[in-house]
Amino acid sequence: MANRARVLIDCNDQKGLVYRVSKVFYEHDLNIISNREFVDKEDQHFFMRSVVAGDFDAKSLENTLNKELGGRADVKVITPAKKNIILMVTKESHALGDLLIRYIDGELEANIVAVIGNRDNLKSLVERFGIPFITISADGISREEHEDLVMQELAKYSFDYIVLAKYMRILTPKFVATYEGKIINIHHSFLPAFIGANPYKQAYNRGVKIIGATAHFVTNDLDEGPIIAQDVISVNHRFDWKDMQRAGRDVEKIVLSRALKLVLEDRVFVHNNKTVIF
Repeated sequence: MANRARVLIDCNDQKGLVYRVSKVFYEHDLNIISNREFVDKEDQHFFMRSVVAGDFDAKSLENTLNKELGGRADVKVITPAKKNIILMVTKESHALGDLLIRYIDGELEANIVAVIGNRDNLKSLVERFGIPFITISADGISREEHEDLVMQELAKYSFDYIVLAKYMRILTPKFVATYEGKIINIHHSFLPAFIGANPYKQAYNRGVKIIGATAHFVTNDLDEGPIIAQDVISVNHRFDWKDMQRAGRDVEKIVLSRALKLVLEDRVFVHNNKTVIF
């Protein structure tokens, strides 16, 4: 059976890029299973995701593509394999529970290597799935001291992404910088959002007609990182804020799992605080 690879190319647009990449694939006797490309015309930037099959060496193919594209492209040749993820939680179980079930059912292209919580109320749920749960309490210590303890624990694991499955603490710039591009969050609004405590009660008081959720990469700009996935559902005057909260939690679960699937399948390019998704 032929090996497969995902080839990701990100560079300034120029004439003949698709031809030059396809030529390399042909010269390496690779079969193109799928191919998609996009040009951001505003700043003339090119994105391409290809899935190829054949007998190849990933590093050699990557080097050849880089040389063909003049050494000015960001080229990644990725052999599909399950990525390692760590979940961080506080006290809400809906997003965590959904991911655990998808994990056990084999729907996630990932290994959940650990779950870290600043409380222990979700420990029994996680341990039913045979996954380590680490409680790192934030009581009586500063945010920075708490994050130092979390980072010490994270250093024990090899992982590709941190997923904030309703981890209800604002991260410091130090933490975000340490894991830049590796932190995925689910936000309880279709951003831009109602700011502050109890967004569903605010939404109810404003008489909104849709509610939604947004999954995004975490940056130092609170809830303004590159958006991966969003969705909304309709509500009406018959919904009180608790009804909205229940409905919103369903959307959060779906959006987070959808975003995580896209990231794990290497379908997401980040460029200028936006995403291109194939």
